[in-house]
Amino acid sequence: MTTRTLLMLTALLTLVVSCNAPQASPGTQPTTDVLSTVQKDDAIAALLPEATRRAGVVKFGSSVGGQPPSSYYAEDNKTVLGQDIDIAEAVAKVLGVRVEREVASFEAILPALTSGKYEVGTGNFGVTEARLKTIDFVTYINDGQGFAVRKDDTRLPEVASLQQLCGLKIAVGAGTTFEATLEREKPTCPAAGKPPYEVLTFSENAAIFLGLQQRHFDVIMSTINGLRHAAANQPNLKFLNEFKRLDVGFAFQKGSALTPAFQAAVNKLIKDGTYQRILEKWGTTASAIPESQISPPEHR
Repeated sequence: MTTRTLLMLTALLTLVVSCNAPQASPGTQPTTDVLSTVQKDDAIAALLPEATRRAGVVKFGSSVGGQPPSSYYAEDNKTVLGQDIDIAEAVAKVLGVRVEREVASFEAILPALTSGKYEVGTGNFGVTEARLKTIDFVTYINDGQGFAVRKDDTRLPEVASLQQLCGLKIAVGAGTTFEATLEREKPTCPAAGKPPYEVLTFSENAAIFLGLQQRHFDVIMSTINGLRHAAANQPNLKFLNEFKRLDVGFAFQKGSALTPAFQAAVNKLIKDGTYQRILEKWGTTASAIPESQISPPEHR
């Protein structure tokens, strides 16, 4: 696929998705109230920098991928819902601050943290060695990398090695760990005497799912929880398997003074049961963590 063809496909898919992509109906959107009982904790709020406490606001850059359970738009195309949103709002209530959220593309958020545009980034950001060089994390869930194909495609069994993808076209989100993993391991196919795989990147998850059904590529590599949810709710989509687990966290500029307060707030939510209720609401309890950590090493 040429660069020009890929650009045309991306534009077409984005247009189709924006006009026709099915949104979750009100009946399928979880409505459990998991936030009303969360109260400010003065001792934890005191861990915030004085300027933040005085302002009462934390600026978030959030990627809204269009696919539950992480974060997505409701039917009004304005309200943002999802597990990441609930956890962020719960943390903010513990800290006694308000989330000032700007929706941004996934690939733009981490650079915007280092430039100071945002104080916190959310978007199912996995903790990796490469990111830890410039970004600090406060973990709140364990998700990771997985694969999905069309149900009528029987070529791929469980993917245990990326060499099983040789000769195939793989769709991923731009700027993600999936793109980085595939690009890093790209030489393995030619080294084994096999045709290389092709990595196609998109900014919209909905475009990825549509492109798979239209057979523009063969397989999707994305988040475990996102693909499980999609496979359970979309026709002709099959989740293959988990490939690698990763801690996921709030992202911060390296050395941010906000991290101790956010870690303490997440751990309070874990201890008082709010965290478990949020994960139950979004069907992600298998990804629960026992405690939040600041910038742990990447899972191997």
